[in-house]
Amino acid sequence: MSQDKNLSEPEWFGRAMEAPGTSQETVVEGKKIHFKTWGEQGNPGIVLIHGSNAHAEWWRFVAPFLADQFHVAALDLSGNGDSEWRDKYAGDVFAKEVYATYKAADMAPRPFVVGHSFGGFVALETGHYYGAELGGVVFMDFTVGPKERYVEWGGRAKTEDFKPNRKTRVYETKEAALARFRFIPEQPNRHPYVLNHIANASLRQVDGGWTWKFDPTMYDYLEMGTDQEEKFLGFKCRSALMLGEHSEDEGAFEGPHMHKISGQSMPVISVPTTFHHLMFDEPLAVSSTLKGIILTWLQADRSG
Repeated sequence: MSQDKNLSEPEWFGRAMEAPGTSQETVVEGKKIHFKTWGEQGNPGIVLIHGSNAHAEWWRFVAPFLADQFHVAALDLSGNGDSEWRDKYAGDVFAKEVYATYKAADMAPRPFVVGHSFGGFVALETGHYYGAELGGVVFMDFTVGPKERYVEWGGRAKTEDFKPNRKTRVYETKEAALARFRFIPEQPNRHPYVLNHIANASLRQVDGGWTWKFDPTMYDYLEMGTDQEEKFLGFKCRSALMLGEHSEDEGAFEGPHMHKISGQSMPVISVPTTFHHLMFDEPLAVSSTLKGIILTWLQADRSG
């Protein structure tokens, strides 16, 4: 690495790359689920859930900065990253994967769950099914709106006449694939070295070249459901919401509604200067905010 490159990369990037985490696996309903862990067993646990077509490395620049006080796990949901694919996907099965991850990681009782974007939906499902076992759920740029404003974007196989296609585009060279990598929704590329790392971790080699790791049929049968508000109101654990200040993701626009229906008890925190993928924009601010939320909850438990 050249001296100029060292100068262009902030300290947090190097520190995070030097803390790769420990890869582990568990099995959920017959499929291998890959996850990585950081930190010491016995410390309070945090499970980090990535968004759509993403993977555990989305948390590369946050997890190591939580690991001094927490036992952290970031999983690849089935159909993503280095986990196996399923014939069909469902919210309750994703919740089982989160549950199995913190059990396989041997986390301390009442771990905390953090879900970004689509991972927020998975966090919602986890809170619905396992909330009594959790210390709390943090939604990151994912919000729950009223039923009348809900738009279902999954379950295509039930509403459209088509055959599921499990093929993603194959690029002859890795360089050609890397050049096509984009965040969805698109946002300013503040740290090109971060984008490069995430793009590399999103590819797998196949016959004829390189392709993406995600299963393109994930949403063909998966329905996120009109009952999200009911599930949120039925939580048996605490919750908080973190938002990217400049996020343009439509799924993150219902923060005021969540705050209202929570009885104005749910913390809602906007991280300055960030977009939808806020863990890439300001990873230290994101990790510090998560620490603040969760340590406050832990202190309340000790005081109560």
